[in-house]
Amino acid sequence: MSGGIDSSATCIMLQEQGYEVVGVTMRTWDVPSRFSTPGQNEPDDVLEARALAERLGIEHHVADVRKEFKQIIVKHFIDEYMQGRTPNPCVLCNPLFKERILCEWADQTNCAHIATGHYCRLEERKGKLYIVAGDDQTKDQSYFLWKLPQEILQRFLFPLGTYTKQEVREYLRQKGFEAKARGGESMEICFIEGDYRDFLRAQCPDIDAQVGPGWFVNSKGVKIGQHKGFPYYTIGQRKGLEIALGHPAYVLRINAEKNTVMLGDAEELKTEYMLVEDYHITDMQELLDCKDLAVRIRYRSKPIPCHVLVLNEKQLLIRFLSEASAIAPGQSAVFYEGKRVLGGAFIASQRGIRKMAADNQDKL
Repeated sequence: MSGGIDSSATCIMLQEQGYEVVGVTMRTWDVPSRFSTPGQNEPDDVLEARALAERLGIEHHVADVRKEFKQIIVKHFIDEYMQGRTPNPCVLCNPLFKERILCEWADQTNCAHIATGHYCRLEERKGKLYIVAGDDQTKDQSYFLWKLPQEILQRFLFPLGTYTKQEVREYLRQKGFEAKARGGESMEICFIEGDYRDFLRAQCPDIDAQVGPGWFVNSKGVKIGQHKGFPYYTIGQRKGLEIALGHPAYVLRINAEKNTVMLGDAEELKTEYMLVEDYHITDMQELLDCKDLAVRIRYRSKPIPCHVLVLNEKQLLIRFLSEASAIAPGQSAVFYEGKRVLGGAFIASQRGIRKMAADNQDKL
C-alpha cells in the first residue's frame, strides 16, 4: 500500500470481492518532499496508507526496509551508471525486493495471495502463468515485471488489469474517496526527485573527482570537445550535452574505461541487431517458434517485430524486422506476443555487434 490511487483502489476492490485484506506499506527511501509537515516522523505515503487502512478496517503494517533497499536497489542503480549503463531499477526491484518482501509478509500474516496496483493481468497457458499487458496502454506496467518467477506469479492478483486510470479514479469517487481520486501520479523512479545526476552526486560526493571530465568523440574516435563525466549521459541523449557542433548530436556510445562519450547523428543510432544477456524466458521453445514476436527496448516504446537466436545460456542475439534506435545497455528488452509477455533480458554492451551479426546472419 503506497497510499496512492492505485493501491487504494486495489484494497477496496479486493474487499468487495470478499477477500480479507492485510495492507503492507514499504518504507524504502525517504524523499524530502514526502514529509509535508515540519517534525513529521514518517513520510506521507505511510500516513495515507495507514489512514486508508483504518477507514477500511483492515490490518496494516509498515515494513521499514530502507537499509536493504539502499544496499540492493540504490547500489545497483549507482553501479550501473558508474559502468556507463542506463539502469531500470523497477525491473530489479520487483523480483528481488518488492514482491519478495510482499511474499514474506504474506507468509507471516497467513495470506494466500499478494496483490498490487499494477496495470496488468495474468493468463495461464499449458500450466504456466504469463504477465499480460493491462487494458490501459498509457499505464501498462507489464514491461517492469518480466523477471517475476512462477512461484511469485502463482500468488499474484492484479485487480486493475482491465481498468483505465480514469476508470480507477471514477471508481474511487463512487466509493466516497473523492480526495484520493484527485491524487497525483507517483514518480517513475520512487527514490529520485529531479535529475538523476544530482542524486548520483548526493550519494557519491566524490564522483566528480573520481571520474572527472572526459572527451566527446565522433564515430571515428576523434576528440570534438569535453564533457562532465560519462555517468551523466545516456544512449540516445540529445539535450543537455552542452556542445555546439552546428547540427543535432546524439549520444551513440559510452566508454566508462576511457571516460569517452561518442556523439553522432540520428541515423547512426539505428541498428538491425541487439545483444541481450541474463534472460528469463517462460518457455524458450514457444518464444523461438512465435510468428508474431516483438520486443520493447524501453518503457513506453512500441514493440518492434523481431527474430531471436540463442547464443548460449546467458546471451540472445536479436534481429529487428523494423527500425530500432538508441539501444541502451542496462535497459530491459521485453518480448511480447500481442499483449502477453514471453520473457525478457537486460540489454548488453553492443560492442562487436556487427561481427556477431555477420557471423550469425544465416541463422537469423
